[in-house]
Amino acid sequence: MSLLVLGGTGTLGRQIVRKALDEGFQVKCLVRNFRKAVFLKEWGAQLVYGDLKLPETIPMTLIGITAIIDASTARPSDLYNAKEIDLYGKYILIEAAKKANIKKYIFFSILNASKYSEIPLMSLKLKIENTLINSDLDYTIFSLAGFFQGLINQYALPVLDKQSIWITGDTTAIAYMDTQDVAKCTVKSLSISDITRTNLPLVGNSSWTSLQIIKLCEKLSGQRSKISRVPVYLLRFARRFTQLFQWAWNISDRLAFTEIIAGGDKFDASMDDIYNVLQLNKNDIMTLELYMQEYFSKIMKKLKELNYKVKDNTEEIKF
Repeated sequence: MSLLVLGGTGTLGRQIVRKALDEGFQVKCLVRNFRKAVFLKEWGAQLVYGDLKLPETIPMTLIGITAIIDASTARPSDLYNAKEIDLYGKYILIEAAKKANIKKYIFFSILNASKYSEIPLMSLKLKIENTLINSDLDYTIFSLAGFFQGLINQYALPVLDKQSIWITGDTTAIAYMDTQDVAKCTVKSLSISDITRTNLPLVGNSSWTSLQIIKLCEKLSGQRSKISRVPVYLLRFARRFTQLFQWAWNISDRLAFTEIIAGGDKFDASMDDIYNVLQLNKNDIMTLELYMQEYFSKIMKKLKELNYKVKDNTEEIKF
């Protein structure tokens, strides 16, 4: 089976490319900048030029392709590109996939998106979902909650650097997942005939609130955190204010996501049936505790080595 992967240079996309290559798939990566994607070529993937904002570049990229894995997405901080890439470009790609008789189309959406259709990025994801549902393509939509990798900058590094961690509340629980496990499930689904024309959650085994993650980081690092709280009413006021100015719409969208996190919803779902279908063991899925433990162990080891080097250099100077 030959795959075309979109978003191959991203946090999730690169893991999908690596896993697919390891499993023996022929992998092409749709890229706009070959220089930024050179590492994918070194892994064994073929790079093909394509730009979702240039519809004429899309059909040629589908020659010889059996399945599409769409891991590309626009950042909520860039509303213009979100509209261009996540909507218009995807419409063109889906239409081209139909004409090219693509056997499988995998798309990544956001868990609970239907509850927040007023938020631009959520709305865009839902429109793409509906386009796939109304098409004749054999699709699988995986709805994600969040990645372990994003928690490093958000929580782990501020704890280590003794910087403030800004939170709005502690009622929303999110079942984050390692991108390597998302990639494992995604690639595995390509060989399972029972997964067809369906929307499935793809989340971690446990859900975590902000304070629980912070406490975990404190425990593993041996350091205390500095927590700063932002009232929800202040976020709502700021969002309404920024909506008044076109130049501030991107800020308004980011504030909308923050308000969701403070709203007390639960971004979690049962994965038991999905593991059964994918023939995977729940115990093979990385836990956040183990992921953070491995991260902090590596950091502490490097800091220890650095301290030894500084100490040795100081002693040499004194001598």
